[in-house]
Amino acid sequence: MWTADLGNGRYKNPILYADYSDPDAIRVGDDYFMISSSFSNAPAMPLLHSKDLVNWKVVNYILTEIPEFRYRNPIHGCGVWAPAIRYHEGTYYVCFPMPDEGIYMTTATDPYGEWSKPVNIRPGAGWIDPCPFWDEDGKAYLVAGVAKSRIGYKSVLHMVEMQPDGMGLIGEEKIIFDGNLNDQITIEGPKMYKRNGWYYIFAPAGGVKTGWQTVLRSKNVFGPYEYKVVMRQGDSPVNGPHQGAWVDTVTGQDWFIHFQDVYAAGRITHLQPMSWENDWPVIGVKKDGNDYGEPVMEYEKPNVGAVYEICEPDTTDEFTEDTLGLQWQWNANPDSDWAQSGIDESGNVSDDGSYIKLNAVGRASNRPIGDYRNLLLQKWPAPEFSCITKMNISGMADGDNAGFIHMGMNYLAADVTVKGGKMEVYAVKGVQQFDCDQAYTKETKELLASYDNLKEIYFRYTVKKTGTKDHVEGGLPVKEAPVETVTIEISTDGKEYTNPVSVIAKAGRWVGVKSGVYVSHDNSANSENKGFVTVDYVRYSR
Repeated sequence: MWTADLGNGRYKNPILYADYSDPDAIRVGDDYFMISSSFSNAPAMPLLHSKDLVNWKVVNYILTEIPEFRYRNPIHGCGVWAPAIRYHEGTYYVCFPMPDEGIYMTTATDPYGEWSKPVNIRPGAGWIDPCPFWDEDGKAYLVAGVAKSRIGYKSVLHMVEMQPDGMGLIGEEKIIFDGNLNDQITIEGPKMYKRNGWYYIFAPAGGVKTGWQTVLRSKNVFGPYEYKVVMRQGDSPVNGPHQGAWVDTVTGQDWFIHFQDVYAAGRITHLQPMSWENDWPVIGVKKDGNDYGEPVMEYEKPNVGAVYEICEPDTTDEFTEDTLGLQWQWNANPDSDWAQSGIDESGNVSDDGSYIKLNAVGRASNRPIGDYRNLLLQKWPAPEFSCITKMNISGMADGDNAGFIHMGMNYLAADVTVKGGKMEVYAVKGVQQFDCDQAYTKETKELLASYDNLKEIYFRYTVKKTGTKDHVEGGLPVKEAPVETVTIEISTDGKEYTNPVSVIAKAGRWVGVKSGVYVSHDNSANSENKGFVTVDYVRYSR
């Protein structure tokens, strides 16, 4: 869908046009691993792998579910925020924040396998964006930012000593940098490193859509730290270029992975060359007269000592595997009986089945579609694309509804409802609003079509860039942010599509737009029997 590798030794940015937000990455040998935040979607924290920093595949999830009971329901904007991944003495560590619950640590010796049950090493609300660091003397530390919505202040970084095994904190927590006093408002997302005797903390400032990349350095873990802005947007089209990871190659090059917030599509991933001047990093390319770098849109690929296959994260799914594809996430922590792979069109187990069976999940009659627990969703994979989904609805029971959803703050669903044996298809539009992370949803329905004994339905989902719009974020301008129009159409034969309904796309709560399928059951319906649907395929194209 989106190929960053140009095939001629060069690459283009972004390297991933998808919402892998708040990325952090490491190199272990000649392997690169990257993780991202996932908020209230599960499984949580996708783990991506690359050999060359340009071509990436999702290979695992750090968490099979979010480690608190309340996430059995979607809590938009909460859950897993910006994590950090590190490798120390044969063990992989992932430290992640849940702003209402605390700072957690999980580990693995095999990143492709099962990760340990997360341990809450700092219970309580307020701290976010943690990063562990192990020094040469065996001591370990944790640096973190804060969320004003939970703790009452922002733009401050804390440092605390950590147990060497990463499973607890030691001693007094100290403020090591106050961005309110240093023109670095909204400094957050710290990542800690050491080079030439200097302790470095890479920390974005200025806000996700309008900010820049700041670096702190000190000869002492607890400071005092001096600081320097090392990357700005400049004349590039990359607004808010910041928050990410410094990685190197086996050939001695330095690179920086970061995100760009492009509104509806979320926070997409860029790769920048990185150099050093006077023990300060320069990220991107420095223009005459500047003491900072600017993002590149095309550049020579990293020299990793070999050439590797061009690839990208999966999108299209024919459902031929026995497990759910790694491109999918649920809207909340899933139950084990929501989906079954490797079945036939009637929902029966089959040796050569190429369907996924989705069982209807009970809900209150007034629950809006955007808050269904069992929405099965994918990220947007490109700036423009189409997606066709074939669904068998003959297994639905009275009181069931199923369909395809475009999920964001403005959401749109083509919803098939079964009432008294009649199948009605509705366009459902929802608008989500938030007050202190409490969601309020206004939903409207419009009848599109009615059918008797319909067995199959097709959904065509199209994303088109229909313009640009200038924004002001935190008093700073964002020029020519993309505006995308989303259209959903239905078909009974997969050839002729009718009843188009459209909406202007708007990102979700801290996440980019997602889309996918669902089946639900109204618990107030007369029938207590819950049905199912089978999905034959979801096929993406540019």
